[in-house]
Amino acid sequence: MIVMLLVCGVLFGGVFGFVAFRNQMIKQFFANMPVPVVPVTAEPAQAQAWEVVVPAIGTLQAINGVDVSPQVSGLIQDIAFQSGQTVTKGQVLVRLDADVEKAQLRSAEAQLALARSNAQRARSLVRSSAGTEASLDKAERLKAELAQVSDRIKTLDAQVKDIDAKLETLLLQIPNMPDPSVPVGPDSSGNRVVRTWGEQPVFDFKPKPHWELGEKLGIIDFERGVKVSGSRFYILKGKGAKLQRALISWMLDLHTREHGYTEIYPPFLVKEMCLVGSGNLPKFGENLYRDAEEDLWLVPTAEVPLTNLHRDEILDAAMLPLSYVAYTACFRREKVSAGTDVRGIKRVHQFDKIELYKLVEPSRTPEALQALLADAESVARGLGLPYHIVELCTGDLGFQSAKSFDVEIWSPGCGEWLEVSSCSACGDFQAHRANLRYRPNPKAKPEFVHTLNGSGLALPRVMIALLENCQQPDGSVRVPDVLRPYTGFDSIP
Repeated sequence: MIVMLLVCGVLFGGVFGFVAFRNQMIKQFFANMPVPVVPVTAEPAQAQAWEVVVPAIGTLQAINGVDVSPQVSGLIQDIAFQSGQTVTKGQVLVRLDADVEKAQLRSAEAQLALARSNAQRARSLVRSSAGTEASLDKAERLKAELAQVSDRIKTLDAQVKDIDAKLETLLLQIPNMPDPSVPVGPDSSGNRVVRTWGEQPVFDFKPKPHWELGEKLGIIDFERGVKVSGSRFYILKGKGAKLQRALISWMLDLHTREHGYTEIYPPFLVKEMCLVGSGNLPKFGENLYRDAEEDLWLVPTAEVPLTNLHRDEILDAAMLPLSYVAYTACFRREKVSAGTDVRGIKRVHQFDKIELYKLVEPSRTPEALQALLADAESVARGLGLPYHIVELCTGDLGFQSAKSFDVEIWSPGCGEWLEVSSCSACGDFQAHRANLRYRPNPKAKPEFVHTLNGSGLALPRVMIALLENCQQPDGSVRVPDVLRPYTGFDSIP
């Protein structure tokens, strides 16, 4: 028995040693190998990118007598064909690590099962050997062997848990797959404008940027915002504060009264698991604010708590679709290059936002995305602000998104288009992470729902566009008609 256990231990250690060694060798190989960054646009291009990579991989013949080049090269081909995007070293290494961790997990679980089986056999022998003096000696030996097996089980249990945790961490870093209809492109240069609404205003004077308008009108105080909280903070006061509140109230009323959303007022602090469910963790942890003592996180968007409203639930099909709208303050570290967007309120650490969120049956996702986008557009139209709709390409999609459209409003004082909403279909990506399921019919097995989200809209960029588009020759700002019942005034000052 002891000999058998020792042999199993040696074999088990050898398997782990070989896998770890192979993994390390492949990592070192890729770290020094210039993998070409080739956008994959169609099957011929995919094959071309594949052929460029294969010769370099072919130089790695074998490790410990095992040919590993087909595994790695096949992995690159698999990534290319599945994603339709550029194949990078990072993608290969993350997927390779995940595959190796899976193999280690299966091996450890098999050894653990064997050790437990041996332990059970040893217990049976101890019970059957009780009685005679000779059998008592044998029983003592078996008890000693059983103690060794028990120690081995504890070790294997710990290894299985460790490998499982590593595997989960790796899998959580893999982004959503783009929908087949998404245009292929390397970055924002591959995005395309699909439609435009409204005319850009023509002024008989040079339009001022919002930071000049705000300070001149006495509604934005940058100096005291920095004094109170530091850089990238500001204070709204007087009619500026009331205009912001009017925008929030009007948008909530619009979406609840005319678009059929249910209003939610969620907590601004959430548990870590909620951020994992929405897809913000672990990848974007550095951009989030956290209370370490309570292990609570400030929300970067209301999308996080809305994703987790039905976490670990099984919904009835009759409940779908669910449409939620929520206002929250949003908190982000906004780690950007020094000197980027340093003036004004375009990129700040705290801002207000109205979030739209839908849970639907998978077959309803395309129409739900168009409805969500139309609801976001209606805000810009209601305010009379010119905008266009941009379809994002594969290289510019967010981590959670399978397909996205951005709403961008023209800002004449800054001379740029400002993104005020990104309407995204996430498929079942968030549903898997947060365990969001529904039952298609009473006798059916639960299935994962599809989730969609988008701003409806985001402040303060709406405030920027409003101030700059509605400025008058005398330096005042005209308040849009839809907001006047909420503000009680029609211009600033």
